[in-house]
Amino acid sequence: WYHNLGSVTGAGVAEITNQMEYDDEVAFHATQKLYEFARVSDDADRRPWCLTVSFTHPHDPYVARRNYWDLYENCPALEPEVGFIPYDSQDPHSKRLYKASDYDSFDITPEQVRRSRRGYFANISYLDDKLGELLSVLERTRMLDDTIVLFCSDHGDMLGERGLWFKMCFYEGAARVPLMMAGKGIKAGLIETPVSNLDVAPTLCDLAGIDMSGIAPWTDGQSLLLLAGGKERSAPVLMEYAAEGSYAPMVAIRDGKYKFVHCELDPPQLFDLDADLRELDNLGANPTYADLVSAFMEKVRARWNMADFDAAVRESQARRWVVYPALRNGAYYPWEFQPLQKASERYMRNHMNLDNLEESKRYPRGE
Repeated sequence: WYHNLGSVTGAGVAEITNQMEYDDEVAFHATQKLYEFARVSDDADRRPWCLTVSFTHPHDPYVARRNYWDLYENCPALEPEVGFIPYDSQDPHSKRLYKASDYDSFDITPEQVRRSRRGYFANISYLDDKLGELLSVLERTRMLDDTIVLFCSDHGDMLGERGLWFKMCFYEGAARVPLMMAGKGIKAGLIETPVSNLDVAPTLCDLAGIDMSGIAPWTDGQSLLLLAGGKERSAPVLMEYAAEGSYAPMVAIRDGKYKFVHCELDPPQLFDLDADLRELDNLGANPTYADLVSAFMEKVRARWNMADFDAAVRESQARRWVVYPALRNGAYYPWEFQPLQKASERYMRNHMNLDNLEESKRYPRGE
C-alpha cells in the first residue's frame, strides 16, 4: 500500500464519494449517540460519558462538494509557499517520498496543485460544518455547558509544498496540526507552545479528575492544563515515524524554537522555526550549531535505541506477513468493530408500550 499522486491528478468536485459517505454517517451516528446521552441527562444515576467522533476529512482524495469548493474560488492560498524542489535537491527522506509516491509516473501541473489545495480547503469547511452540527446538538439538548470538547488531528498534508504531498515526514505541513479545547473552566486563548497528541489522554484524565499515577510509567505526554494555567511545559515534543516511504525509523524532537530530525541513514536536520518557518535552512551541518546538534543527539540516544526500534518494526512487519494470509484460511471474519443493533428494539414495535416509549425518547420533556 502506498500513496501515489492519483489524488492530485483526480482533485475536483463530486456530490458523494466513499469518504463523504463515511463522514456523513459518522456525523449521523454521533448525533444519535448524543441524543441518547441527552435522554438520560436528568437521571439521578446517570454516568459521565466520553464520545470519540473520528472523521476522515480533509484527508485526500482532494474531492469536495460543490458548495464547499465554490468557497475557495480565487483563494490566494492555492499556490504553495515553497515551490517544487527537484529530486536531486531534496533531502534524503524527501527523495524516498518521491519514489514512494511514484512521482515518475505523473506529470503534475500547476493547475492540478491548485485544485488539490482547493479541494483540501473545501473539505476543511465541510468538516467545520459537521463539527458545528454536533455542537448544535449539545447546545439544543442543554449539555454544552457540561461537556468538554477536544478537537485534534493525527497529521496534516504537505499539499505540494516543496513538491511533497500527504504526510509521512516531519515538516510543518505534515506534522503541525490543530489542537483545541473548550469547556467549563478552560479560558479562551491561544497557546503557541508546541504540544503533542500524546498529551490528549493525560489532559482528559486531568479534566475528569482521574488519577493516572498507577500507569504513569507506561504512558507519555503531559496534561495541557498546566499550560492553560500559565505554567511552562517541562518536556519537549517527541515524534516517531517508521511507515510509508521510510527505510529506517525516523525520530524528531521539538524543543522551543528548534526542531531536530534524526534517522540513522541520513545527515541530521535542525531547523530554527522562529527564523525559518518554511524549513529551508537546515542548520544540521552548520558549524555554529555543532554543540546544539550534539546536545540533541544525546537526547535521541537517551530516549531511543534506534537499532532496537528498527528491529521491532521489521519483526512486526514479518509477523503480519504470516498472520494476514493465515486469517484468510477457512471461514474469514473481519476484525473491524461492528456494533450490533437489535432491530426489534428500535423505534416502535408491537411489544412496546407506546406511551412509555414516547416519553422516554422525548427530550427536553414537558415543553
